Amino acid sequence: MRAAIVGGGTGGHVIPALAIARELRERYSAETIFIGTSRGIETRLVPQAGFPLHLVQVGQLKNVSLTRRARTLTDIPRAVFACRNLFAGFRPQVVIGVGGYASGPGMLAAILMRIPTLAFEPNLVPGFANRMVARLVSAAAVHFEETKRFFRSAVVTGVPVRQEFFRIPERPFTPPGSLLVFGGSQGARVLNQTMIDSIPKWKELGIHIRHQTGERDFDKVDSAYKQDGFSAQVSRFIDDMPSAFAEADLVLCRSGASTVGEITAAGKPAIFVPFPFAADDHQRKNAEAVEKAGAARLIPESELTPERLGNAVADLLRNPSMLNQMSAKARTLSHPEAVQEIGRMVAELANRR
Repeated sequence: MRAAIVGGGTGGHVIPALAIARELRERYSAETIFIGTSRGIETRLVPQAGFPLHLVQVGQLKNVSLTRRARTLTDIPRAVFACRNLFAGFRPQVVIGVGGYASGPGMLAAILMRIPTLAFEPNLVPGFANRMVARLVSAAAVHFEETKRFFRSAVVTGVPVRQEFFRIPERPFTPPGSLLVFGGSQGARVLNQTMIDSIPKWKELGIHIRHQTGERDFDKVDSAYKQDGFSAQVSRFIDDMPSAFAEADLVLCRSGASTVGEITAAGKPAIFVPFPFAADDHQRKNAEAVEKAGAARLIPESELTPERLGNAVADLLRNPSMLNQMSAKARTLSHPEAVQEIGRMVAELANRR
């Protein structure tokens, strides 16, 4: 099998794409190439994973100046033509769009060449690239039932998540409880600052805190805890996130698709603070879907105060039965076979070719 994966930009696009590529390689002996842009994290992660990466030039259309938008509109036809040339040489049997800058031109090129296409959409509401081609793709793999309405032939597969998250055992609650805080690999400044401002509440509760700050806020956060005499485990990064999840009773984090997938796989109650500037406000919509299922609480960033956060954490960590209910509901939203199911969909489309 020969497959091309188009798109990238952020870890939320690239990490699931790499999981799909590994599944295709290991289970179907597939030869897979990636097409991305020089602006995305794919330039680092894809070569590290041992897959060929080809770059095209295309930028943003949304939330940018008129000048940048005009430049992107002229870039798109060139990017579609570049993808057509790559496909003509590689001859993929299927093209998989994972969202991001290169996804739209790559999928359009495949559709024009009558190559079977699969859209992977991990967010509740599709991003711009996937919306462009939603009614034209051969099939779609989505995370939420509500997302199926945007595509034809859509299947709820979930987001590929490392199996270590599914193997995290249920954690017996021991008062006063443990809170894990992270804001992605770069950290989230608003979460870091609110955690500092809430230290009097954490001292009152006596809880254990493990806090990933990112590089830029590490010294500030670590010093603040120490100066107030509060013992917290503070890290720039957490390399072994499944272990950190296993030691937590409650998680405070953003609500990108990959994070939501990990939370549900691990069955962890969460307080989501969505990044308000995410494309199409998709983090808020992801968080609302999980909150609606009874597996999380949502605090909009505009409403995040030390009092609001402290009360939310206290309410949950003082109510073990509620934590257990949220944990059970979170696990019902998980998809242990996501990457295998996506692999099967890709193989079926490739066989059509």
